[in-house]
Amino acid sequence: MYLEVLAAFLLSAVLTWLFYRGFTKFAKVGGNLYTAVREGTPRAVGLAPFIVLILFLQPPYQYLIGIIGISAFIDDLVGRKRVKGLSVEVGQLSRGIGMLLVMVVGFYYNFGAVAVLIALMIQPMNISDMQPGSACSTVIIMTMLVVTAMFSLTSSLYVPALIILVACLGYAPLDYNGKIMMGEVGNHSFGVALGILYAVLASVLSNASGWGAGAFEVFIWVLVMFLITTCLIAFIRRKNLEKFLQKNLEIQDPCFGDYFMDVLTGGGLGDLARKFILGKRQITIKNRFYKYLGFRRLVFNPYVSNES
Repeated sequence: MYLEVLAAFLLSAVLTWLFYRGFTKFAKVGGNLYTAVREGTPRAVGLAPFIVLILFLQPPYQYLIGIIGISAFIDDLVGRKRVKGLSVEVGQLSRGIGMLLVMVVGFYYNFGAVAVLIALMIQPMNISDMQPGSACSTVIIMTMLVVTAMFSLTSSLYVPALIILVACLGYAPLDYNGKIMMGEVGNHSFGVALGILYAVLASVLSNASGWGAGAFEVFIWVLVMFLITTCLIAFIRRKNLEKFLQKNLEIQDPCFGDYFMDVLTGGGLGDLARKFILGKRQITIKNRFYKYLGFRRLVFNPYVSNES
């Protein structure tokens, strides 16, 4: 087991370095795999831990990660090209299909309704990957919590968590230094991987707590861990989110509720949902309690601002 964990770490580190060098050398600056961010940064280097997770995790975990990783990598490759005749981007469509497939396949492999939460873990992880090291910190902290909980409950189901942890540790150094970006393939894969870990831990916790391991109890445990992860990401990114909300969305004096709601519902897919639901309406929140809960960000429709 420990040799397998060590091999996963070394492979992640080696592949990360190879993709970093390869994308830097062969990808075009301004292209989809090498952005102009920080004077030129390889993107989608999260392909390295994605490959490690596919190779070292057992079925059905690798199936769910494989589905979302492939659909997310299509987004990394294609970029913001729009689907002909539609108002959505190719990447958004690919990722949306990937999320639906994760739900369907996860349901088939007995995750039940929890498969929905597993797929939705993509959202906060995608937002976490907006600054160097924040996604890595989230994965490292949450997987270490899962491993600790498994050990304390004398469960032997901690090996997948160790694999996910070392895959991230092998990738992380260059990310913390701002030299690479995970891309959608990386943060989406880690999002689904965390969701799977939460489902496994939830089953153990339900049994240990005396609630029983029914579908409802497991769902509640996973939901709690989903929200804890969202809070963690909002806390890690709070300074950047404050600047973003003030400058880009003109939300003045943002509070933690706004940060939490941006992580929970922000990004391209969240704003696209707002466009379909709100149309050209822009709702103004004046109630202080609702502001504290983050309702300003929840109902903010950026498409109205862009079109006006």
